[in-house]
Amino acid sequence: MKKIVSLIVLITLCMAFPLQSFASIDEVITQGLGNNQAAVTIRDMQTGAIIYEHNGEKLMRPASNMKLLTGAAALAVLGGDYRFTTDVYIDGVIINKELNGNLYIKGTGDPTLNNADFLAFANALKNQGIQKVNGDIVGDDTYFSGNTLPPGVDKIDETYYFGARTSAITMSQNQDFDASTVIITATAGKVGVKPSYEIIPNLSGMTITNQAKTVAKGQKNTMKIERSYNTNRIIISGDLPQGSSKKEWVTLQQPTKNTLQAMQLTLQRAGIQFSKNSEIITAPIPADAKFIHMKKSRALSAILPAFMKLSNNSIADILVKSMGQQQKAKGNLAAGLRVMEEYGESLNIPMDAWILADSSGLSDRNRLTANGLSSLLYEVQQKSYFQTFYQSLPVAGYDERLVGGTLRKRFTTSDVKGKITAKTGFITNVYTLAGYVTGDSGKTYIFTVLLESKTNGIMLIDRTMTALIKDL
Repeated sequence: MKKIVSLIVLITLCMAFPLQSFASIDEVITQGLGNNQAAVTIRDMQTGAIIYEHNGEKLMRPASNMKLLTGAAALAVLGGDYRFTTDVYIDGVIINKELNGNLYIKGTGDPTLNNADFLAFANALKNQGIQKVNGDIVGDDTYFSGNTLPPGVDKIDETYYFGARTSAITMSQNQDFDASTVIITATAGKVGVKPSYEIIPNLSGMTITNQAKTVAKGQKNTMKIERSYNTNRIIISGDLPQGSSKKEWVTLQQPTKNTLQAMQLTLQRAGIQFSKNSEIITAPIPADAKFIHMKKSRALSAILPAFMKLSNNSIADILVKSMGQQQKAKGNLAAGLRVMEEYGESLNIPMDAWILADSSGLSDRNRLTANGLSSLLYEVQQKSYFQTFYQSLPVAGYDERLVGGTLRKRFTTSDVKGKITAKTGFITNVYTLAGYVTGDSGKTYIFTVLLESKTNGIMLIDRTMTALIKDL
């Protein structure tokens, strides 16, 4: 175990934290989390001094604690007032309410684009006197480049919202902003009959095969709603008991084209017709195209709670490419990760040994240190955007989704509820928690816990943090 060795820090430690209490903390940490599989750092929130560390410089996988770096960097680089835009253009000529030309959509990765926006696009066309489009729908998604599938997504997970592909033209279906998804809800019918289902916003170029059946109430629910790997085919299978339903977010195979297909269906229902020869293609917008409409997202500061509290991976993927485009004129993962590294370096965090493979923490290749992550949490306090950052973190024990977030079912007892404001993290065999904790003394500290455990990782962290609160 690494102890604090510099004389200055030792003096600070003795003044800020009694040795008896320090020994008690060491016992809580090592007995609760083990000697080798955990890295823990506790800092004084006011001075930044490390009052306790255990494997603080050991490189560990952060899981979704990576989003702490991504979120802080995005606020610094893009700004809390940053808004994603989606622009609508046309070319050609309008004759007898028919556009003899193309409809163009240019995106910058707006994770909030939804069906209501598509209806606004329909109105924009009608305001131009257009009731039919005889050309193509052209998507310009060149703002981002590189693989749409983020690192760390296993083949079996690609169908689920946390493994979504992202592009510069994407959509989400509710205020969680899980980009590049549709929502399918299956509802049980009569026994022996296939359940019914609905899809929001629409098929979006997907096909659905319903192989499920309704079974008697009380029987096991084995229903699955999954997209077949590398296809646009969604399969509903298994048994759904009477009186129950199943809701699933299913990812899009081709985010740009699927989003444009969803838009086209909405435009058609709103009275905009398309020629039977109209196609959906991707290409840059020509210089002579006419701008007719812009959709602006809500400000980044208003999107951040869904990102941090709900640990939204697709927003992380969008933010890192947006930072790359803004700072390096390259909207790809590598450029964005370099921007994140530079941000960490600007805070005097030793980044040399860190490995940044993605911006969400889903990749198993990410590595950082507990000391470095806690340093980020200290340094960010000095920034103008700190309150936005802090308020985006989950608050332990509060059941409201956009308050408690991923901590809403944890630390719910009266002695610890609300005393931890922190980001959670989980990937296979990795459990993390980092943020701010108020001890029974009333003083608030910065903490980082990075744990590798095959079982019960959440329970181990929660039990340890609950005991730790009593010693702080």
